[in-house]
Parts: sequence; C-alpha cells; structure tokens
Amino acid sequence: MKVALIVAIDSARGIGKNNDLMWHLPNDMKFFKETTQNHIVIMGRKNYDSIPEKYRPLTNRLNVVLTRNTDFQAPGCKVFSSLESCFEYFKNEIERKVFIIGGGEIYKMALASNRIEEMFITFIDKEYGADTFFPDFDETQWESEVILIQNRDDKHEASFITKKYYR
Repeated sequence: MKVALIVAIDSARGIGKNNDLMWHLPNDMKFFKETTQNHIVIMGRKNYDSIPEKYRPLTNRLNVVLTRNTDFQAPGCKVFSSLESCFEYFKNEIERKVFIIGGGEIYKMALASNRIEEMFITFIDKEYGADTFFPDFDETQWESEVILIQNRDDKHEASFITKKYYR
C-alpha cells in the first residue's frame, strides 16, 4: 500500500474555515481530481460533510470516511473508526494509492503515523482567515519538486504553486 497526502494551503497554512473551502482555484481543483482519480481517498467526517451533496461520494474514487461515530453511514463509501484500522484494511492494496485528503485532524494523524510516502501540497499566495490548519512537518526529511505553477488570472483569484514531496 502506498500512502500519499494531498492538500491546498494558504499563506498561513490554512485549509478551511467553518468546515468549507475558502477559495475558488479551478486548476488546483482539476489537479486534485486528476491526481486522485481511480485511487482511494480517505477523509474525516467533517470533510465529507463539507463536500456538496451532489458531488459525494467523489466520482471514480473509493471514498473512505473516518469517524468516531459508529452509527455513521455514507452511501457509496467505506466507513472506519480509526486511521489504523483503515490502513490495516488496505494493507494489501497494490493497484491504487491511498490518498489522505483531510481535514486538519486527519492530516495530523496521517503525518504522525509515519506512513506517508508522497505529499502533494499546493501553496496559495494569499491568506484567507482560516480556522483549520495544515500541521507543520519537517521539510528536511523530504525531497521536493515543483510540479505546477499557476499565476493569478481572471479564473484564479490567487497564484499558487504545487510541490510534490517524496522520500
């Protein structure tokens, strides 16, 4: 099983506010969709709830929701009560990557698990007043390369760069 993480963060490491996405950046959304397509996406329940109903589960991906609520059900998704039990379930997965897609608590647990092999981080050149943040990590433990650069334009309210981190 290969575990990856994908996130977009603002200039203050913010990832969300009031359980919602704070920006409209079509090329970042396209990158997210293309990168996670045909793979497994793991998200927390709040992150799942923040996806507009008409878009969930995310198409062409196996959606996994983590929640402590043992009665929680999400049509078309697998539900687990811990990240560890989820990793255990997918341990023999070789065809698809397992992508951690948020939110804040799930990113924190995933980084602490030391199972992440790749990270795709979009750095947005603007601060949005977030209430949820991406945890700090030791960049010296990772190699990185810039894989996407987007300047501000009529479709993108802020410029951003996307980096791929790997060990």
